[in-house]
Amino acid sequence: MEFNVFPIPEALREYIECIRTTEHDGTDRFAINVCLNGLPGIVFQHSNGHSPIENIVTRKHTAPAIPTLYVYGQMTEPGIMNHKPEPFTTTQVVLKPHALQALLGVNASVVTNACVELREFSAAQLNMKLLDAHNEQERVNLLLGFLGAKLSQAQPPDRLVEEGLRLIHKNATSITVNYLLERLNISERQFEKRFIQTVGIPPQFYIRIKRFNQAIRLIQTRQFERLTDLAQSLNYYDQSHFIRDVKAFSGITPKTLSQKVSEFEAAHGVYAYT
Repeated sequence: MEFNVFPIPEALREYIECIRTTEHDGTDRFAINVCLNGLPGIVFQHSNGHSPIENIVTRKHTAPAIPTLYVYGQMTEPGIMNHKPEPFTTTQVVLKPHALQALLGVNASVVTNACVELREFSAAQLNMKLLDAHNEQERVNLLLGFLGAKLSQAQPPDRLVEEGLRLIHKNATSITVNYLLERLNISERQFEKRFIQTVGIPPQFYIRIKRFNQAIRLIQTRQFERLTDLAQSLNYYDQSHFIRDVKAFSGITPKTLSQKVSEFEAAHGVYAYT
């Protein structure tokens, strides 16, 4: 597969993590294993006008009908995207964790573990325009135009939750919810409610995902010869907790993950392997 990354307009940098396109010209069936990354997004993908995804399978259920244009929320377990044996193109806007509520005005928890057609968010003609587009840049421009229009209607962000996210991203390997509550001067019940509405998952679960993402980045550096040393550097209580999180968020063990790291794509907040 060939990947291309596009620049993010200044006005949307507060809401977009990255914009990328994928082109696959093969005709074999293949699967993409998607790990948790704590980021929602918007995807347009097609092969001759229809979705190239046969289904998305997780431990708990199978989604058999994936739209060509959809919004996806937070994931709470890894998934496998099984593709049909045909060429396809994908245009993906990876959003920042607070963007679903801020830009689309939805309670982010509504789309947790879900793929929802974008027309549910007032984009009825966008899918046809994307299908008629001649190249990647046109498709990217159409999606950015849609998000730019939403920007003018954006809700005031929850600055307290955004500050919580900033603190988590600054030190995901050691931060705790109790520290956040003290720093933000808010009750646990209120903070969790607002965090779930904005991000889609509880803060403690989000912290675990971000620490797992850091584990992948460290594995890629090959600076740790032993997984026990890696777990310790990430401040896991013990190695069993480390193994549990890696398996829960990637579907494979740390040992297997380290063996597959060369084919692991973890750029721009996307964590997946084939």
